[in-house]
Amino acid sequence: MNTYNHEKISSLQNERVKLWTSLLDKKYRDRTGKFIIEGVHLVQEALQSSAVIETIIYDGERGIPQELKQVTATNSDFKGGSIDWVEASPQVMAKCTGTDTPPPVFAVLAKLKFDQAELFRENNLVVVLDGVRDPGNVGTIIRSADAAFAGAVVLGRGCVDLYNPKTVRSTMGSLFHLPIIEADLAELLPEAKERGVKLVATSLQATHTCYSYNWTGASWLLMGNESNGLSEAVREMADEAVIIPMRGQAESLNVAMATTVLLYEALRQREY
Repeated sequence: MNTYNHEKISSLQNERVKLWTSLLDKKYRDRTGKFIIEGVHLVQEALQSSAVIETIIYDGERGIPQELKQVTATNSDFKGGSIDWVEASPQVMAKCTGTDTPPPVFAVLAKLKFDQAELFRENNLVVVLDGVRDPGNVGTIIRSADAAFAGAVVLGRGCVDLYNPKTVRSTMGSLFHLPIIEADLAELLPEAKERGVKLVATSLQATHTCYSYNWTGASWLLMGNESNGLSEAVREMADEAVIIPMRGQAESLNVAMATTVLLYEALRQREY
């Protein structure tokens, strides 16, 4: 690590600090094409992925986390110093992450790039979100999709921003593991149907359960807003509707829980 040229920043008025702080706002993330990740685990995941890392900022009082030293020491891509390392004061760490208990490290990355063609791999299982607004739900769904070996996640218009810091934290690094595509569902879903993809929605009026549906073909799982479910336009495009049976007295499942149940039934059918 001592081959790196470490800048030291302690002032909250520093221009770089102002830039990093602005990335807490979607408007500036969109304008710059950059976003922030926080904490040792997420930075580790980014270093081990193909993500473009611009700067890693660490708390000067705590030093560079040992886990990051190990990752960079064993990976030749980082020995040339292509990543900018900055030592910052605890005040700068708090300002840029917007948290009461700032992490020991955060990083500035270029937004991730994915090819939409990856959605149409043979027999692909894709999760499509329509107006899911809660960052924790979207992050958890991405994590579940990763765990259940889904091929991709699509965020339709009206969903929370993928690069919202709360969404990023909730993915626990899974945003680096599978394609996450932001798309207009009015254009994408008809194309999927033309290519033979089955669009599957959930409905309390469905005549068969998620366990009787055959998930082994190309299936896109449509999941809607926390309060209102799928928009009418998206619901009308669905080819199938399934219900998750509930034997207890709960009225419904949280959208992230419901998505996880469906993904794991698909995984069971496909792999076991």
